[in-house]
Amino acid sequence: MSDGKAAQIDTLSWPEQYRELATQTKDPRLKTFYEAGCVAPETPLSDVPFVAVDFETTGLDPLSGHRIIEIGCVELRNRRLTGNNLHLYINPERDIDEGALEVHGITREFLADKPTFEQIAEEFMTFVDGAELVIHNAPFDVGFLDHELRRLGGKWGAVAERCRILDTLKMARDLHPGQKNSLDALCRRYDVENAHRELHGALLDAEILADVYLAMTGGQTKLSLGGADAGEQGSEQAEAIRRLAADRPRLAVVRASDTDLERHRKKLEAMAESRGQMTLWQELEQ
Repeated sequence: MSDGKAAQIDTLSWPEQYRELATQTKDPRLKTFYEAGCVAPETPLSDVPFVAVDFETTGLDPLSGHRIIEIGCVELRNRRLTGNNLHLYINPERDIDEGALEVHGITREFLADKPTFEQIAEEFMTFVDGAELVIHNAPFDVGFLDHELRRLGGKWGAVAERCRILDTLKMARDLHPGQKNSLDALCRRYDVENAHRELHGALLDAEILADVYLAMTGGQTKLSLGGADAGEQGSEQAEAIRRLAADRPRLAVVRASDTDLERHRKKLEAMAESRGQMTLWQELEQ
């Protein structure tokens, strides 16, 4: 997309922006995504919060009593990271499976003095209320979250009643059928940096997911955060993108000589004779 086009789109309301993106994308599945929209059409683009969310848990199945032990949330507005994140550790009041411990490295001893889910529920639900939740393998995370909310007696209802859910795993499977679509695989496919991740962590995974989501939907993968980190990230981008001076010397145009043109003509004639028909170049010159 040209700089002019990008600047033009940035001035549109979010429904207009999505309609414009739908006309520009060449992938029919992304076209369907953009045409579907996300929230009420009258909502200004700057007011549409997207929140990349990731959980770490004590095990694989909430119906077996497993609980959420870490929550990471990264907010995006107008396709930019805002720096408004939420990171919570939670005391599950139960043991952690060995398999889960190998993935995230969070011990029950570390969580012993952390608040319970009931104690952080209002802070978390207030943060995500009305947002479009971006989740990789949404049925897993939403299943755990709904289970935790049901334990509170239905005060909050199901998460889908308060938020829209966007599953990047489903999106990736639609875009890349038959390929690996784990978060690590998508990082490699979209050139999103995750080499610093040795263990899974909810906030780190949510930050990586935000970058992957932006890349999958055609946006930049590295965007400046508001706050203290903005200057540092901006300088990194300045080093990565070299701007050419407007008054730079014009590039020399080397035109074909008469000899070159004659050799080219004879080559085309030989090709046409061997194929028994004119070349496309000859047809265009007629």
